[in-house]
Amino acid sequence: MRAARLIKMVLLLQSRPSMTAAELARELEVSERTVTRDAQALSEAGVPVYADRGRAGGYRLIGGYRTRLTGLARTEAEALFLSGVPGALREMGLEDAASAARLKVSAALLPSLRDASRTASQRFHLDAPSWFKEPKTPELLPTVADAVWDDRRIVARYRKGHTEVERGLEPYGLVLKAGVWYLCARVPDAGAPSGPGTRPGPGVFRTYRIDRFTGVDTGDDRFTRDEEFDLPAHWDEQAERFARSILRAEVVVRLSAEGVRRLPYVVDPVSARDALSAVADAPDEHGRVTVALRVESEEVAHTQLTALGAEVEVLAPEGLRERFAEDARRLAGLYEAL
Repeated sequence: MRAARLIKMVLLLQSRPSMTAAELARELEVSERTVTRDAQALSEAGVPVYADRGRAGGYRLIGGYRTRLTGLARTEAEALFLSGVPGALREMGLEDAASAARLKVSAALLPSLRDASRTASQRFHLDAPSWFKEPKTPELLPTVADAVWDDRRIVARYRKGHTEVERGLEPYGLVLKAGVWYLCARVPDAGAPSGPGTRPGPGVFRTYRIDRFTGVDTGDDRFTRDEEFDLPAHWDEQAERFARSILRAEVVVRLSAEGVRRLPYVVDPVSARDALSAVADAPDEHGRVTVALRVESEEVAHTQLTALGAEVEVLAPEGLRERFAEDARRLAGLYEAL
């Protein structure tokens, strides 16, 4: 613990011209007396820590005691600080490691680039969760994250419907989507032949919501990672496959030009893209086009398409068309006195 604190103290002094005992105590979360003892210990170990006495005094390093990342341009240094996602790192239990890494980089940068962290944070902020939702960090996320970093096999217990399932997993990667954490893992025995004398198959990759895990056991058993595995590509493929899997119904609608523009914002983007790309006929005399749209259900379609108002006309199925006709009559009744 003390060794780590001494290293952090050196890095703090490398990143700034001078720091008072109070400033160091606040950064290191110790007393000023401890700062004094640590500074003396560093000096005795050969680190040139110098103490300026007086009201404006403080601690500083002398003799150019620092290493520098001289090959970084300003835009490169700023991009480096943008690579951290503070909220996600904190939830995975990596906040201290990330803070130490940023501090090391700041200390090693040329003096003209040391404001890169501040200028980057002033210009970019990632707010991952969706609107109107209070994100909750899964209790088991740090445990899973540790296994991901170390390529260690886990045995996970998770809720599947009304039952609990236990499965051995090789955790490959974590994805944070709209405030929800997912684990992309290989299931070694999935799809493997069974019976005497058979050997385990290569397994298949599956995706799990970590907030549905009820328990995770880890050990020292490590797996050999498939270096060809591409986490972003895997996630994109799985996300699109999931979106298509829930689109089990079809509606036929006639859209105005404005309706075409707004359609991807009110229905699933995959469904909107497929529907609009399949349009073969030119717009009619009113500038409207007819499309067949995949939806989850008529109920969901009613809720989503209502947002388009008069920019959409439902043609089929008949039951959904009647619901919109009834909506129109009710709206007309509300406003007929105007």
